[in-house]
Amino acid sequence: MNLKINKMNNTIQFPYKTLLMVTGFAISMALLESAVVIYLRTLMYPDGFEFPLRTLNKNLAVVEICREAATIFMLIAIGWLSGKNGNSRFAWFLHAFAVWDIFYYVFLKVFLNWPASMATWDVLFLIPVMWVGPVWAPVLLSLLMIWLAMIIIKINIRGQIPIGKRWYALIGGAVICIVAFCWDVVIFLQKLSGSKWYDADAIFKSNYVPSHFPLLLFIAGLVTIIAASIDYYRSNKFGKRTLHFGQLM
Repeated sequence: MNLKINKMNNTIQFPYKTLLMVTGFAISMALLESAVVIYLRTLMYPDGFEFPLRTLNKNLAVVEICREAATIFMLIAIGWLSGKNGNSRFAWFLHAFAVWDIFYYVFLKVFLNWPASMATWDVLFLIPVMWVGPVWAPVLLSLLMIWLAMIIIKINIRGQIPIGKRWYALIGGAVICIVAFCWDVVIFLQKLSGSKWYDADAIFKSNYVPSHFPLLLFIAGLVTIIAASIDYYRSNKFGKRTLHFGQLM
């Protein structure tokens, strides 16, 4: 992390250069990600992407899953390289992931004029089962992730400040949001005779079209994350006090 100590006033400054570089990296990744999706959609959905999904051959499906795994690894790597302790590394990963996700849709809108609206459904992820949801949902979650990341980074400028039991709430809230994204697909597969909850082939063969997003469940996940974030901030804020160089010794 570009942690700059100003010897003139003995204060620690927010790492704005790191913020600029990580944000730029994430936006660049979003452009690459959107380019891949544009190529795929041009080949498979020449009239525009829509549900039901067209069948992917197994080789292409494996490539897509590997691409998603590689994307996550790249975001973890930039978070690891940008932070100086566990909390800040996690925060920079969150920030990179969120910016990447938001600008992915920005570039799809610029180049494909898609999505038609924030209520348009999209395939969000494929691991371990397909995630689907209206575009506004991952965008809203990403904005919350950026806010949480900035809180963690600001607090941990002075050294690693334990998040403690709040980890349970943060992880729990994230899991609730993921369950909300997977909800419609899993329910659909359970209704199919002989299908398993992770059976991707059944989704393609059965002309799956998303029909229900569990809004209350998703909101519950968001509220859980927000509550933990606010509690962490209120417990560690300095107010108007300045952190002096001597406090680090």
